Amino acid sequence: MQEAQNKFPDLRASSPPFCLHLIGPLQTNKVRDAVQIFDRIDTLDRPRLAAELEKAAQSLGKLPRLLIQVNIGDEPQKSGVPRVEADRFIEDCLQRFPTHLRGLMCIPPEGRDPLPYFHDLAAIARKHGLPTRSMGMSADFKPAIEAGATEVRIGTALFGDRT
Repeated sequence: MQEAQNKFPDLRASSPPFCLHLIGPLQTNKVRDAVQIFDRIDTLDRPRLAAELEKAAQSLGKLPRLLIQVNIGDEPQKSGVPRVEADRFIEDCLQRFPTHLRGLMCIPPEGRDPLPYFHDLAAIARKHGLPTRSMGMSADFKPAIEAGATEVRIGTALFGDRT
């Protein structure tokens, strides 16, 4: 958030139109700022964050498009709604944000075959009628595409590692 607040207002004013995605954890105390800066928030992952997004949207009169991050491997160190809670959370968010909830995002467990996890996320998205499946990064984008990804995140492959 801090990096975006410093860089993107000037960039947006001086550049052709672009769509700015927030990828990464969003603290609830930064929701109003995120709603004002970003065109899409890809990491909606808990009920309290959904409630804060709803409040910010009501008070600001705008809301970015949203993706729910599913912790597809149920890894305790990763963000995302736990797999077992995903259906209920998605249904709640579809009620709250019927025109803004666009899809799901996941990061599969490292060191395991990602394909079953990608297939699982794609099935959940289809079940709920969500068109966007953001899955796969530089190291695993090919199996993600095979499983039905509509978006892949390949910044490292394009730009190299961040320092």
